[in-house]
Amino acid sequence: MGNKMEGKQNNIIESLQSLSGKEELLARVIEFFPYPIQVYAPDGTSVLVNHALLSEYHISSQDMVVGKYNIFKDPYIAALGQLHVLKRAFQGETVFFPDVKVPLEDIAERYGIQDYDVEAVYQDITVFPILDDTKRVIYVVALLINRRVYRGIDEIEKAKEYLESHWLDKFDVNKTAAAACLSKAYFTKLFKKHTGVTPHEYYINYKISN
Repeated sequence: MGNKMEGKQNNIIESLQSLSGKEELLARVIEFFPYPIQVYAPDGTSVLVNHALLSEYHISSQDMVVGKYNIFKDPYIAALGQLHVLKRAFQGETVFFPDVKVPLEDIAERYGIQDYDVEAVYQDITVFPILDDTKRVIYVVALLINRRVYRGIDEIEKAKEYLESHWLDKFDVNKTAAAACLSKAYFTKLFKKHTGVTPHEYYINYKISN
């Protein structure tokens, strides 16, 4: 699954990079691309966001982002501790950030969004350069692909998020119930009612799928 997704992303990257020097065509392809994309100038300032990104985050206009957002000045990006890796994309490398939790609250506050219809979103993010004929970085593209999206009942979604984020750890129903802010007995009953499986079965199934 991982190799298939990585190969798909590599094909996307190569396709977009092949449009170097054809800026109008590149912009049109990105605009109608099905995955959220944001394009940055070499200094980190956003110069283009596509319709899929605006729709994903309920942002009404690209004018709210373009020219105003700088990825190097985003405190959430800095807090991830991966700024040094990100900068490699602005130096000509392709970098990959797997399973990143989207800061929905920060985005909602920044753009005045009242309510999201999701509890949490985790994305695989690939950041890659667009080079000119002299191999100089002229743009950097961030491709965002949703890996996990949580909707619905808060307690169950929090439990699923906890289990999927800790699938490498030993199963612990007490910790999972605590993540859902419910008692162990009520949590187990509620989880099975809404998912059709016990928390342990959900954990095992997710573990096997990975």
